[in-house]
Amino acid sequence: MARPSLGNETDLFFPRFEGQVVDRGPYLVVRTPANPTFYWGNYLIFDAPPGERDFPRWMDLFVEELGRPPQVRHVLFGWSGGEPSAAALAPFTREGFELSEDLVLATSAVHAPPHPNTEATFRPLETDAEWAEALEHQVLMREPHFDEAPYRDFKARQLARYRRMADAGRGAWFGAFLGERLVADLGLFHEGPLARYQSVETHPDFRRRGLCGTLVWRAAEYAREHWGVKQWVIVAVSDGPATSIYTSVGFEFVERKLALLRPPGA
Repeated sequence: MARPSLGNETDLFFPRFEGQVVDRGPYLVVRTPANPTFYWGNYLIFDAPPGERDFPRWMDLFVEELGRPPQVRHVLFGWSGGEPSAAALAPFTREGFELSEDLVLATSAVHAPPHPNTEATFRPLETDAEWAEALEHQVLMREPHFDEAPYRDFKARQLARYRRMADAGRGAWFGAFLGERLVADLGLFHEGPLARYQSVETHPDFRRRGLCGTLVWRAAEYAREHWGVKQWVIVAVSDGPATSIYTSVGFEFVERKLALLRPPGA
């Protein structure tokens, strides 16, 4: 397969570390056996959007490469390139798929936000207690449609992998601390000079204090100084409020990242 788009390429940092990425030519197989509920760890990436006759072929390939439930209960397809036609989308939507759209933002120079936070301490997590606090914070910030128990299991597996990546020198999980309390956190991981942010969250009680933008900036400074990172990538929900925060510290729109997801039970 030709090199994936920037959003897809940085998605692959994580399964390449502790999963499998198999090049089949016109598509990539992404598997994360240790976390089968992780959507973006178990899916197919094609080199072009689906065509009008691709639905049965793509479904057969997913079953062939990733198996049937209960191991992987969702179905997810990504691709590099443009937007599928309405006719190509129709058979997917009839079978419970949703078209998702995220914005891929990137920069070669992250700078301070207009009003940086000077109250908090910004640094990588260090102790077991801090990682446990990050888990609680990430679970608290989940989308309302995710039930707590399965989401906690998924997030615990995910953070355990992030910690192993940090221990291997591939990145870090950063927190903003007011006293001893974690009030915002994010991950930043890299392959060579390219880095990707993960799961940027600020506690609702501490928003509008410049914590998010300052944490993104401070993490980038750490990555530049310690890992030699020269380009930073962040993926944001297309209609989410965080995009303006990211652009305020230097990020610019690069591409849209489209995907088709059928979640469990759909």
